[in-house]
Parts: sequence; C-alpha cells; structure tokens
Amino acid sequence: MEGGKARRRMDIDARLERLAQRHEGLTETVELLTKDLSDMKVLVNDLAEGTARLLHVAEIHEKPISRLEEDQ
Repeated sequence: MEGGKARRRMDIDARLERLAQRHEGLTETVELLTKDLSDMKVLVNDLAEGTARLLHVAEIHEKPISRLEEDQ
C-alpha cells in the first residue's frame, strides 16, 4: 500500500507541475495578446485620424471641382 500512495503522490505532483506550467504559458499568452490589442488600438486610431483628414481634404476640393464641371 505504501508504494501506491507514493506513486499517487508523484502523479499528483506531476499533474500540479504541468498545471503550473500551463498556467504560466496562458499568462504569457494573455500578456502578449493584451500588448497586441493595445498596438492595434493605436493603429486603428491612426487610421481613423488619417481617414478624417482625407475626408476633410476631399470636402475642401469638392466645391472647386463642382464649379469647374459647371463651367464646361
């Protein structure tokens, strides 16, 4: 019986060690994903600002183009 308890204890220790390693791996993955998400937010904000500037330029040039088309 003593051998069975020792083996069961080793099995539990090994499982706990694997669980701890998986937990560490998951923690690292979440940290990386959080960083990626933060980087993506910056890129999306930059894209939105660029799009707004482009829209503004298009609006500024829309009236002169309309006048040129009317003159023809």
